[in-house]
Amino acid sequence: MLLVFGAPAQAHSPLQEATPAPGSKVGTGTSVISLKFPGLASGSTPKVKLTGAKGASVPVGKPEVADDSVVCASVGRMRAGVTTLTYRVSAADGDRQTNSFQFEVADGAKAAAAPDACQGLHLAKPAPAAERDGSDTILGIDRTVTLVLFAAATVVVLGGVALALRTTRKARSA
Repeated sequence: MLLVFGAPAQAHSPLQEATPAPGSKVGTGTSVISLKFPGLASGSTPKVKLTGAKGASVPVGKPEVADDSVVCASVGRMRAGVTTLTYRVSAADGDRQTNSFQFEVADGAKAAAAPDACQGLHLAKPAPAAERDGSDTILGIDRTVTLVLFAAATVVVLGGVALALRTTRKARSA
C-alpha cells in the first residue's frame, strides 16, 4: 500500500531540542530561549512568540540563527504560569514549519541557562511594551479592550443623539 499511496509526510525541520523544553518547568529569570533544528534556510528570519499566563504577551527580541540550526532570542521577564512558545522557521529545503509547545514558569524554579550556541551572540533585547510593533494593541491598550470601549462609546453617543432628536421634536410639537 505504501507504494501506491506513499509514506506519510514528515516534517523537514523537526524540533530537536528547546530551552525551555516542551513540558519543562523554568524560573521567572529565564532570559534566553533556543530552538534547535537539523538545518535552517540560510538568510531566513525565524519568528518566535511567547504567550504567558492569562494570554499576556511576553516581549521577545529579534531571533538570531547560530550554526545554521539554532534559533536564539532574548525574552522579557516571564510571569509564573503556563507559557506557550510559538515558532515559524524555514528548513534548508525551503519548507516552512509553524508549531508551538508549552512549558511552565514557576517562582523559585531554576532559570533555564542559555545554550552554548546562543552565548556568543549579541541578542537584541526585547522591546519594552510601548515600543513593540503594536499589533496586539491600539493606542497602547489591548486591542480587545479598545474595541469594546469604542463600541460602548458609540452606543452612548448614538443614544444621546437619539434622545436629543426626540426631545427637540417634542418641543416643536408643543
